[in-house]
Amino acid sequence: MAAAQPSVASRDVPVTAEIAKRAARLTWRDLPDDLIERTKQCLLDWFAVTVAGAQEELTDILVAEAQEDGISGSASLVGRHEKTSPATAALINGAASHALDYDDVNFAMGGHPTVTVVPALLALGEQMKASGRLFIESFVAGYETTGRVGRLVAPSHYQKGFHVTGTVGSFSAAAAAGRMLGLDEKQLAVAFGIAATQAAGLKSNFGTMCKPLHAGTASEHGLRAARLAAKGFTARGDSLECDQGFASSQSDHFAANAALGEPPSGWHLRNNLFKYHAACYLTHAPIECAREIRVKSNFPTERVQKILLRIDAGADRVCNIPHPTTGLEAKFSLRQTVAMALTGVDTANLASYTEAVTQEPRIKALRDKMAIEFKPNWEHSLAEMAIQLDDGTTLEARHDSGIPWTDIGKQRSALETKFDSLVTPVLGATGAKHLRDTIDRIDSLADVGELARASARR
Repeated sequence: MAAAQPSVASRDVPVTAEIAKRAARLTWRDLPDDLIERTKQCLLDWFAVTVAGAQEELTDILVAEAQEDGISGSASLVGRHEKTSPATAALINGAASHALDYDDVNFAMGGHPTVTVVPALLALGEQMKASGRLFIESFVAGYETTGRVGRLVAPSHYQKGFHVTGTVGSFSAAAAAGRMLGLDEKQLAVAFGIAATQAAGLKSNFGTMCKPLHAGTASEHGLRAARLAAKGFTARGDSLECDQGFASSQSDHFAANAALGEPPSGWHLRNNLFKYHAACYLTHAPIECAREIRVKSNFPTERVQKILLRIDAGADRVCNIPHPTTGLEAKFSLRQTVAMALTGVDTANLASYTEAVTQEPRIKALRDKMAIEFKPNWEHSLAEMAIQLDDGTTLEARHDSGIPWTDIGKQRSALETKFDSLVTPVLGATGAKHLRDTIDRIDSLADVGELARASARR
């Protein structure tokens, strides 16, 4: 109880207005050169996972639902040939981009930032014929809002069971769409109020189609909030700090100083983390530990007697499905993903996550030999592993997956490899190259609709 008292007192700080002001006033001149490149890399990654995710069953269901409702329009759907309304495109593209759980992460928000921002901007930008520079300005405004609102309510918001991508993501989508529409800071604060009353998403649905749906609804809600605010729709302008508002109803924390303070390295975007394994990000450090031990020691898995994994306690309620039976559940299973890595299964390959791989005898045997020690107050991204072999030898590894790459040129190369592997099977080599080239020159586009159309399937 004592820890909650400063949080209550700090609710007098006008956080909503301040975050709205920063997003509304951000301009091209404010952006360092590396942020332009980082935005392009976020787009490279987002289009890759969305083109592939657009082929998933959940995307088929959402498209069919829209068609049954008679929703039509000129907004492009990434990786598909159908057209729909801007709001529905934000929903479907957002859900598709999170369908594979292969999209980027930022620990300031505690979730997935880009999947809520880009779908709203792509749909709105195509409709408005917005310039590429306006798109980038709006993307950064939305991304930075993600980090600020996320830090405001962390860590109890997530601990209570809310999926931050769906909740905080509603504000980031509203900030991005509002910046693209040219809302002033007071209008954007109202848009935050409209977004706040729609913000939702429960962690209890991890491992189901609802998790990616959260990304889609956040993007749709944020777009709707900005457009309604532009038309004069009313809401409170202090939705983050007011009594019974977003923070007080969904968190025990109100960290105003963290929200409004300078992020590490000056921008939240500089702390973006990309995925190179197609599973929950909290499985990545354990996967890397298992890979390191396997590569260095090259032992038959039959020799393993015991596997001990040490990881932050928060992972217990996120990715600790002990006996997964589907490919989607495998993405949220520490035991499964570690066993896959130890047996040489390519955890970056989407085709690796199937029902069959969960029933593979060697993998099941390794799962049963694994014990997990959940450590309170650890870094979310840190893992330690010790594997005991049949001769008493113990092999150890430690990895922190929360450290951003300092070499963004090397990072681009890794993302281009990921992009080609995901996009070429769907759009073909020519289509993949055209989309990648269009992303690279987004800052020179007069109409960002060119980018939206380059991502569609012909």
